[in-house]
Amino acid sequence: MLFDTGWLATGVALLFAVIILLNAVRIFREYERGVVFTLGRFKQVKGPGLVLIIPLIQQAVRVDLRTVVLEVPTQDVISRDNVSVKVSAVVYLRVVDPQKAIIQVVDFLNATSQLAQTMLRSVLGKHQLDDMLAERERLNADIQQALDAQTDSWGIKVANVEIKQVDLTESMVRAIARQAEAERERRAKVIHAEGELQAAEKLFQAAKILAQEPQAIQLRYLETLTVIGADKNTTIIFPLPMDMLTPFLPKAP
Repeated sequence: MLFDTGWLATGVALLFAVIILLNAVRIFREYERGVVFTLGRFKQVKGPGLVLIIPLIQQAVRVDLRTVVLEVPTQDVISRDNVSVKVSAVVYLRVVDPQKAIIQVVDFLNATSQLAQTMLRSVLGKHQLDDMLAERERLNADIQQALDAQTDSWGIKVANVEIKQVDLTESMVRAIARQAEAERERRAKVIHAEGELQAAEKLFQAAKILAQEPQAIQLRYLETLTVIGADKNTTIIFPLPMDMLTPFLPKAP
């Protein structure tokens, strides 16, 4: 009986040792780090690779350093010119300081998501609707800088922010379409007016040149008649300038 009890005690001791050893070993991948606490106090950041900790005394919190794609839910934004739109975005972030990411904030992903929603409404609310539609790159940079400045104390780096979609109401879509049509008509009228101005300038220059030589006017008149007479199905009655017949008329005695 004593023999059996000794073997049992030895087995229990070995099992306990194996459990302690397994709890003491941590393996962190290349993109992971372990924030180690000793009796609740921060000790150091370890990894990647094999890390040994003291069971029951030390604790290691695993942190992923890869870039995380964070979807920002659709937000109701009122632009500077009092237009209500729905805007959605996506945020690219990563942990650059595991110690701060674990100690300074409870859940850095949720905290960054909530902050991104607030920043999206705050930054876009300072711009007009036309800026949201035409200058997204500049707005993306503004939101990224404002968000990154806030998350720096959490050990989070916001690498990029992209506005995915800006949804407008049907009435606003029709108003923008009317505005675009009016703009196209304005441009067409301006181009037509510029063409008329250039044509008038060229005609004025041609008239000045022709006025210096009367025979040139007669030649131009004849050339015009030749062009008109090219159409055989057209009958044209035109006046004959007396200036053209002057050289053929007998001179007065």
